[in-house]
Amino acid sequence: MATDIVLVCGVDEAGRGPLAGPVSAAAVILNDKNPIQGLADSKKLSERKRDLLAPVIRERALAWSVAYAEVEEIDELNILQATLLAMKRAVEALHIRPHQMLVDGLYCPKTEIPGQAIVKGDSKVAVISAASILAKTARDELMLKLHEQFPQYGFDLHKGYPTAAHLAALREHGVSAVHRRSFRPVRELIRKFPNGPHG
Repeated sequence: MATDIVLVCGVDEAGRGPLAGPVSAAAVILNDKNPIQGLADSKKLSERKRDLLAPVIRERALAWSVAYAEVEEIDELNILQATLLAMKRAVEALHIRPHQMLVDGLYCPKTEIPGQAIVKGDSKVAVISAASILAKTARDELMLKLHEQFPQYGFDLHKGYPTAAHLAALREHGVSAVHRRSFRPVRELIRKFPNGPHG
């Protein structure tokens, strides 16, 4: 009987470490009757492989959603709380209500659905791997759009992570509206150049 089926959603995030842009989270309920080959932790897959898998996950999953916490929320709440907020939004946006959620990491977002946090879950549990791929590819796509608005920072190359090139661009051009002011390299730059790098 259909009532015997336990619907499990996997939840993961992308973009906790960058200095710019939102943090994303995805929630996915896979269809056991339509399995997907090649699921793995998004960080261990090439960009090409992630880009190939993402549409397959969206097509074959019983339900999926992606949600964000914006830069202002990250600065106001802190990155952990903002990440949990993005996860909560993703789970609550699913059009099918799961019975259980499995979350990558140490913490579960507060929802009415029973949850279990699994350390390195994105490399151990297929449904969390699927969520990690959707969260990562959606955020990368968003960072490409931000690159069009702020081409001087090179978001298309580093997606907001604190690479040497990104830090150099920050020193040269100052802090943009999409930079996380609570993150140390950005905070220190603002303190050093309160009127911008050329002020």
